[in-house]
Amino acid sequence: MNIPRVSYPRIVIIGGGFAGISLARRLSKKEAQVVLLDKHNYHTFQPLLYQVSTGGLEPDSIAYPLRKILKNFPNIFFRMANVKEIDAENKIVKSDIGDLKFDYLVIATGSETNYFGNESIEKHSMAMKSIPQSLNLRSLILENFEDALLTSDLDERNALMNFVIVGAGPTGVELAGALAEIKKGILPKDYPDLDTRLAQINLVQSGDRVLKEMSEKASKKAEDFLEELGVNIWKDLRVTGYDGKTVTTNTDVTFETATVVWAAGVKGATIKGLDAQDYITRGNRIVVNEFNQVNGFDSIFAVGDIACMQTEDFPQGYPMMAQPAIQQGKQLGDNLVRLIDCKPMKPFKYNDKGSMATVGRNKAVVDLESFKFQGVFAWFVWMFVHLFFLIGFRNRAVVFINWVYNYIRFDREARLIIRPYKKHHIVKSEVKKS
Repeated sequence: MNIPRVSYPRIVIIGGGFAGISLARRLSKKEAQVVLLDKHNYHTFQPLLYQVSTGGLEPDSIAYPLRKILKNFPNIFFRMANVKEIDAENKIVKSDIGDLKFDYLVIATGSETNYFGNESIEKHSMAMKSIPQSLNLRSLILENFEDALLTSDLDERNALMNFVIVGAGPTGVELAGALAEIKKGILPKDYPDLDTRLAQINLVQSGDRVLKEMSEKASKKAEDFLEELGVNIWKDLRVTGYDGKTVTTNTDVTFETATVVWAAGVKGATIKGLDAQDYITRGNRIVVNEFNQVNGFDSIFAVGDIACMQTEDFPQGYPMMAQPAIQQGKQLGDNLVRLIDCKPMKPFKYNDKGSMATVGRNKAVVDLESFKFQGVFAWFVWMFVHLFFLIGFRNRAVVFINWVYNYIRFDREARLIIRPYKKHHIVKSEVKKS
């Protein structure tokens, strides 16, 4: 990897997400050599991926080069690498660009889509955990309407304009709201010769309410917002399969659709070497103690979504969201300095700053510790918070300008099929052109 060996201890961080970046920044200009490894050369602001999928933002608005983040930190090295295995006993990270010795290792690999072992859903549905996946979904959505124009088969046309989103957490709710706004304000103008009123957005939730991690008040209000937008909400319904054409459930309810977006859950993105049952708990997450140390190791740590720190208030670990990851990264940075200086580490304490979700134009729900609110003010708070946590002035400016333009014009300029995406497994009727 061409990393110089120095007298300072070497800290290797795997993953350039919220936790990894927060940790690297905390260790900048400290007496340690820091090596950040990631399979991409950019950081992704995942909370806004759904806006890339629905044409509200271009992908470079929510991505930021890792090297630019780290350029002013001479003690930090970045290498674009796909880590294959961890040799914990010999303290070696094995990747597709070579091996690297470490003194301290931090796993910040985040999470990946959890299909719960359902192979048909994994094969045929769309995920939305990365920028490439979001671009694929954007292309597929637009291609479906282009294909709907060409077919004379009514059933096929309905399937192409029928969208099923599985999972009513923040991702599912925000995506459903965005698609509903596209149906209402954009599709009639883009496709005047297509009856876009037939387009259906179905949000399927296995539980009894949407946004189950938020308050009942926020959940009820979000549901009201979605129904106002024309979203069909299906509660207490579990999707059991999808063959590329038909969605089956645990009841007699089925959906004929060309697009299923799977937002029903995530799991930890583990790495070979630390994926044994001795280290893994529910959700494929690595068990850590209050100092983020992996059970059984003094020099290997895990932070963010991949880490499961079980407490009395959070018996299943802290929520897999940005705030716990950012806070753990900062705390671990301070603890690693203490560890190097032979000082006792301080236990991590999570400061829950609340949760929020937007449901569309002028519609959002916010749960804070002291109070809860919904509607237009919540929508402005949601926008401010997301702009604040975006990395880079340019990204903040571009996103803000896009939001203002989209609001005034009721438009989404990025509805472009830059790279076509075809799901070849979908069996379509013969397309007849008139």
